Amino acid sequence: MNEHEEALGGPDRDHRRPDGVDDTTVEALGALSKALETTERARGRLYDFHQLTGSADLQLDKAVKLLEEAGHPEWAAKVRSEILGRNVIPGHWTFQIVEAYNATYYRPFQQLEASAVQELARGRDHLYEAEMKEERRTPGHPDHAARPPDRES
Repeated sequence: MNEHEEALGGPDRDHRRPDGVDDTTVEALGALSKALETTERARGRLYDFHQLTGSADLQLDKAVKLLEEAGHPEWAAKVRSEILGRNVIPGHWTFQIVEAYNATYYRPFQQLEASAVQELARGRDHLYEAEMKEERRTPGHPDHAARPPDRES
């Protein structure tokens, strides 16, 4: 970034492309970051699955109690023995699925993406997005500032 661009308020140092990093590398790191963000969304849905399934299992307590109160002890016993506390897949409750996903896929992906950014862009994250922001903003417009007010360099 030259002196004129800096005076116009370009991106802070952490979001400026280091010397020697080419367009294709920036684009590749952007694609890798986007894939990780998609994985973050998938992981969130996995936690939704975990919490919803756990909530349903806890709600079965009320169903069992009401079946007993209504004079259907055989159905209460059936729900208790057949569904309450049941594995969602053989040998697994949902917390075990979440743990396996995190250990087997999510954390290795997260670590690989961080390593790629560190090695290929000197640790500067979101370069693709930062450059897109620069291309799309209107210099001088108060709602198109290049960086937060507290980020001077």
